[in-house]
Amino acid sequence: MGLNLLLVFVPVALILEQFHADPILVFTASALAIVPLAGLMGRATEQLSAYVGPTIGGLLSASLGNAPELIIAIFALREGLYDVVRASITGSILGNTLFTLGMAMFLGGLRHQRQRFNPHAVSMNSGLLVLAAIALIVPALFKLTSVRQEHELSLEIAVVLFAVYGMSLVFSLKTHRTLFVQQDGPEEAAEEGKPRWSRNRALGMLTAVTVGVAIMSETLVGAIEPAASSLGLTPIFAGVILLALVGNAAELANAIRFARQDMMDLTLGMAIGASLQVALFVAPVLVFVSYAFGRPLDLLFTPFEVVAVTLAVFIVTRVTGDGESNWMEGAMLIAVYLILAYAFYFLPA
Repeated sequence: MGLNLLLVFVPVALILEQFHADPILVFTASALAIVPLAGLMGRATEQLSAYVGPTIGGLLSASLGNAPELIIAIFALREGLYDVVRASITGSILGNTLFTLGMAMFLGGLRHQRQRFNPHAVSMNSGLLVLAAIALIVPALFKLTSVRQEHELSLEIAVVLFAVYGMSLVFSLKTHRTLFVQQDGPEEAAEEGKPRWSRNRALGMLTAVTVGVAIMSETLVGAIEPAASSLGLTPIFAGVILLALVGNAAELANAIRFARQDMMDLTLGMAIGASLQVALFVAPVLVFVSYAFGRPLDLLFTPFEVVAVTLAVFIVTRVTGDGESNWMEGAMLIAVYLILAYAFYFLPA
């Protein structure tokens, strides 16, 4: 039940917007409304995946895993909030790799002294995270060494990232899927994979929730700039921290639940996998979609964003390299996230 109680904020947000309430109240209500909607979208996707087989189901889960973040970002693009969109990409990567994974490792480690996971899957995902960091670094370096526009380079990088994303799906779901077999117990895995909804219910729920997320995203985006201004926050902080926390709330709750059950393969697949989806799928799609709005989105992130993502990739690779975790490693990831969050708060606009 839990998060579903927050669905009450869907009508609350609409009423507040209709009566032109304080933007902070509108933003807060719409953000709280998106959290359970994102969770229901993930649940509906999981249930639908059980009916279409492991390969197509895995593709469906991977493609729709970050649908809320994608929908929010598309509405932000439509409103011309390009800095916020770029910051939300950075924030999703940082939030999932540091805060979501860190909280899961910390709370899971408090219950289990040592937790193990599949080192093969982590190794490939770590390599893809490094690729994502490179994709952020290159446009920034290009800006320093060339006077040409970055839009064409960003489009070409987006094509490469999208192609790598497709190849990673083929690798993990088809050609080398045996390397990604979960090490969690067969009973838990069977329980997680067993459908509890009918196919029609899953399709209907997915459709309804997608519409709900779209409506709430439009409300959220409309309120973010005035709300951030009222709170004295910069657009970068609003994107990196606020939007990322909203979009990643469902992943955070599920990752913690799996870690507490000592199902660390699912936990890492959810946390690191979500970051990879943002970097390799969501970011390229946003670049492609931006052309429909008449103003291409470039992948030129601020120097601090580039450094933050690079540091996050470095520490996550170090922490997960041995194939096991404990609560202290989770605390370290959370500490890095808090340090970066404080820095983004004081970063000049």
